[in-house]
Amino acid sequence: MKIAVSGTGYVGLSLATLLSVKNEVVALDVIEEKVDMINNRISPIKDEYIEKYFKEKDLHLKATLDYREAFSDANYVIISTPTNYDEELNYFDTSSVEDVIEKVLSMGLKDCTMVIKSTIPVGFVESMKEKYHIDNLIFSPEFLREGKALYDNLYPSRIIVGGKNSEAKVFADLLINSSLKEEVPVLFMNSTEAEAVKLFANTYLALRVAYFNELDTYAEIKGLDTKSIIDGVCLDPRIGNHYNNPSFGYGGYCLPKDTKQLLANYKDVPENLIEAIIKSNQTRKEHIVNMIMNKNPKIVGVYRLTMKTNSDNFRASAIQDIILNLKAKNVSIVIYEPTLTSDFFEDCKVIKDFAEFKKIADVILANRDEKILEDVKDKVYTRDIYNRD
Repeated sequence: MKIAVSGTGYVGLSLATLLSVKNEVVALDVIEEKVDMINNRISPIKDEYIEKYFKEKDLHLKATLDYREAFSDANYVIISTPTNYDEELNYFDTSSVEDVIEKVLSMGLKDCTMVIKSTIPVGFVESMKEKYHIDNLIFSPEFLREGKALYDNLYPSRIIVGGKNSEAKVFADLLINSSLKEEVPVLFMNSTEAEAVKLFANTYLALRVAYFNELDTYAEIKGLDTKSIIDGVCLDPRIGNHYNNPSFGYGGYCLPKDTKQLLANYKDVPENLIEAIIKSNQTRKEHIVNMIMNKNPKIVGVYRLTMKTNSDNFRASAIQDIILNLKAKNVSIVIYEPTLTSDFFEDCKVIKDFAEFKKIADVILANRDEKILEDVKDKVYTRDIYNRD
């Protein structure tokens, strides 16, 4: 089959790589540098398995800036463009998704099925079908981790397709046949229920992060051993010893925007919990700022803006809100972030020399602790209990 993938972020590039082992795949992006990198088999994102497949596999994959080249004769067009949350509208900005739909329709591709992989509001697919008078549009939520996107496609926890027609079943088979997992749970449902699955799943993960962060806040203020409490709580098999490592707060590509979108979908539905999750994350960041201010720092060093170890993503990372709050309290801040090429971030000096960074800062904030900080452990403030996640 010929498959087009619009958007080459974590979702798009991992799917393009996965499906190009057995199919002809054309990846579309608007950034020339990313297109050139993909065509030269250099991954533009940090992902161990994508990098491995680029080096070792004979992939039927090319990238282009031309949507007509990408979509022409495609059996499926996978839409994996970014949908950021608009705070003013209380709604995802889905303009990039609609743009792809309109381009496909402008080409008159009647036999092409469009599959949305971008996160969208509940009811979006049905609204698009009505708006454009089409039926060749389905939604299939993605459940990927940053830095392990291709691995999670190769060994999926489940495959969910928001459609029950033959095209939906063929698409599910494409994913199953490209995976390396023997038994993959597959669920077919209406698109609206599939959209809800994505938002509720990510909001539960945010809830779990917020819960263990509040546990840690309690332990820190009361002078208790966080690890002992979490270990004892998580030995209950109904809770489980996973996704329980405290942090400065949840952030990244999905959780901040998906929780807010789900709350917006609750506009006419009674709720307490969803709103509380969002508020809890803000409270956690305020607590972190208070703990830092108690140390009376002269210069605070921020070690990495990224969300986690082995990641190059710092979109909506909790540390950014903490930086802004500290700046509002007139605290001097320096940043060590190897992925930054500029000399300043949020008007804070970016220090490229790690030895200089360690020397200048009298308190070092590390959302995730690393061995490289071992020799300045007395300066480090972190809530990383398990050195993972």
